[in-house]
Amino acid sequence: MHALFHQDAYLKSFDTTVLEVHEDRLVLAETAFYPTGGGQPNDTGILRWQEGDGQVVEVRRREGKIWHALKAETFPRVGDAVHGELDWERRYLLMRTHTAMHILCGVIWRDYGASVTGGNMKPGQGRMDFEFAAMKKELVEEIQQRINTEVEAARPIRTTFLSREEAFKIPDLIRTKINLLPEHIQEVRIVEIEGLDLQADGGTHVANTSEVGPIHIVDYKSKGAINKRLVVELEQ
Repeated sequence: MHALFHQDAYLKSFDTTVLEVHEDRLVLAETAFYPTGGGQPNDTGILRWQEGDGQVVEVRRREGKIWHALKAETFPRVGDAVHGELDWERRYLLMRTHTAMHILCGVIWRDYGASVTGGNMKPGQGRMDFEFAAMKKELVEEIQQRINTEVEAARPIRTTFLSREEAFKIPDLIRTKINLLPEHIQEVRIVEIEGLDLQADGGTHVANTSEVGPIHIVDYKSKGAINKRLVVELEQ
C-alpha cells in the first residue's frame, strides 16, 4: 500500500485496485486520501468503479493499513480497478490550514521558546496550545503580525524522509511537550519551512507559505497555569 499523499500532496485523483473489502470499508493498493492523524482530519471524495461509485466518508489507518469507509449502494470487489477523486477544495484548505499551524509553531518556538502542548484543526481553522505563563492582547497582536510576515516571505516548503536515528539527531525536531512519535516508526517524515521551521510531521502542506494567505488569530484563552490556546482562521 502506497501513501500517494506523501509523494504529491497536490494529487487530486488516482487509479488503483482494491486489496481488501470488509463490510463498507476498503483497503486500496495506493491512495491519495489522507487518513485522520496528527490533528489533521481525513480527506473525503468519490471512488468510482465499473459497476458504480460511492462517497469516501472516513479514512483511518489501522494496523499499518489505510481503510476507506464508503457510502454506496454497491461495493467493489477485491481486485477491481477503481478511480479515486478527492474533494480538492476541502483538501487544499486543509493543506493551507496545516501549513498555517506550522508557521505559528515555528514563529512561537523561534521568538518565544514555547513548546506545543496540543492542537487540532478543521478546514480553514485551527487551534494550538503553547506553554506560555501569560497571554494578553498585545502579545497576540505581535504574534499575528509575525506569522503573517512569514506568509508574505513566500518561504518554500519541502518534505524529506530520514531514519529514526538520523531524525533524532536534529535538535528540537519534536516540538510537542510529549514525544508523540511511536517507537515502531523507523522512518520519519520531515517537513521544513525554509529558514523558519523543521518538524517531524505526516500531514499534507502547501509548497510555499504564500499559498496560506492571511492568518487571523480570532481567539485566545488560558487552558491552565502555563497552557495558553490560540485559535487561527484563514481567508477562504
